[in-house]
Amino acid sequence: MQARQGPTGRVVAVESLAAFFQESMQRALERQQVSVHDQTAHYVVNLLTLFSRSEALHAQDCEGRRMRPLALMLADAMEAPSDEERSFLLQRLGDVALFIAGFFADSLSHRAVDVDYYIRMGGGAYGSLSDQVRGTRRGRAFAPVFGELAEKFQPIVDVLNDVSESARGHNSRDVLRLYELWIRTGSRRARSLLRDLGIEPTREAVTRFEH
Repeated sequence: MQARQGPTGRVVAVESLAAFFQESMQRALERQQVSVHDQTAHYVVNLLTLFSRSEALHAQDCEGRRMRPLALMLADAMEAPSDEERSFLLQRLGDVALFIAGFFADSLSHRAVDVDYYIRMGGGAYGSLSDQVRGTRRGRAFAPVFGELAEKFQPIVDVLNDVSESARGHNSRDVLRLYELWIRTGSRRARSLLRDLGIEPTREAVTRFEH
């Protein structure tokens, strides 16, 4: 049995981290009104469980470097000497982008690239991966999963944002950051939170932001 901190700050016992993520994700899918196949939800739960160990997310390469930038990960995949290695690298890119965008979106606000970049890169990686493995033995099981992750990458990021907040609790929301997330990604969750705060997002703001 493991423990996690609930929204009120008290420690709540859970049977396993995977069980916690499964329960939290199911509730978040319902709150965000996002529908995914069971296999896709199971894949994301396994991903969250794996990356909850920092050594899995920040795996070192053979030269001792930490997690590579997404652009370099994509370059590695495109230059891979075999289909098998290319599939592995595309999956790694999609997985990392999904986890970072889902759990650390706020930390990206002051970086050179923001969450919309992670969404584009991650969704593109899963889409390429789905096309590549289709027709193979592995593809019969996973091509639909990767395809759905590509198609619904941004809504799934909303779901993971919800899971992240429910896991750690929150005291106040950064209104400007929510507005920026909505402008950049069209996040239904960010729009809903803004409306809960009495703010109605408008498309004029999108035009001003982009130009």
